Amino acid sequence: MSYAGDLTPQEAWAKLEEGAILVDVRTEGEWAHIGIPDTKATENDPLFIQWTFPGGIANPEFIEQLKQQAPEDTGAELVFLCRSGQRSVAAAVAATQAGFTSYNILEGFEGEPDRYGERTVNGWKNRGLPTNLGNN
Repeated sequence: MSYAGDLTPQEAWAKLEEGAILVDVRTEGEWAHIGIPDTKATENDPLFIQWTFPGGIANPEFIEQLKQQAPEDTGAELVFLCRSGQRSVAAAVAATQAGFTSYNILEGFEGEPDRYGERTVNGWKNRGLPTNLGNN
């Protein structure tokens, strides 16, 4: 594995309570229309840095933006989140290569789709972790 490891949403929350920083790598549209994690009960606000832009276009400034928002000299662990836990793996690998201690959140923010295509099975929001959705 080329990053520190995978965490369940609950394990990720525990890391955040210990001082890790959440990095949400979804798109601006996902943040606006699907919701975001609420980490105000932890020491750190989440960082919002798109791994890709709509249409799957890679963000060529991802590492530079990450370095600007989470300087390496802080020593903080980073916990990466996307919709389902796939883009966040790639972001965690890239961040690790750039010198950060990086984890991936399994299941992502929304988790897997159920048999009807609805994302109600698992993931950050379906596990009852804090969001800005007004249901917590």
